[in-house]
Amino acid sequence: MFTGIIESVGEVVGVGDEPGARSLAIAAPWSGGLVLGESVSVDGACLTVDALGDDAFSVLAGSATLERTIAGGYRRGSPVNLERAARLGDRLGGHFVQGHVDGVAVLEDIRETGATRLLSFKLPAEVWAVTALHGSIALNGVSLTVNRLGPARICEVALIPHTWEHTNLRHLRVASAANVEADLIGRYVQRLMRGDARGSA
Repeated sequence: MFTGIIESVGEVVGVGDEPGARSLAIAAPWSGGLVLGESVSVDGACLTVDALGDDAFSVLAGSATLERTIAGGYRRGSPVNLERAARLGDRLGGHFVQGHVDGVAVLEDIRETGATRLLSFKLPAEVWAVTALHGSIALNGVSLTVNRLGPARICEVALIPHTWEHTNLRHLRVASAANVEADLIGRYVQRLMRGDARGSA
């Protein structure tokens, strides 16, 4: 479980493709404090540390991850948002982010209003169905509040200067893709409303 508060922006320093999977070596300032088997959010996708170096760690993205995320497009030098798993007792500064990416959102528009940047993304249909105005959403692992919902599955979020400067969202351009995870609460509410929650009376 993660909170959507990005600890640092790492850099992909190595990519290795193999049948049905992709190995990623990622440089991070705190990689020396990781242990093998630890979970790390990489642009919102929960991946397991399988190798450690002095200044970098490695993870393996399997076929399901490659199909549902932007991991297949990483190259050497790609910036990635990183967060270590939350610990019991930590403050929850964002919202509950599982690291189970639901799909890919596409950036449709960027606007500046004062110091704030408004980013409009087109969401996958299944994410749109459980997204609520002023609810939470994770984009590339960043916990954000839904600022506006528009037609054609458009979701607008507002980025304050700190979020813009300290995440890789500032590297996005119109038509760029981003990992998206729907709010956990919204997902379960939808299931309850449909009456298909397992174990319901």
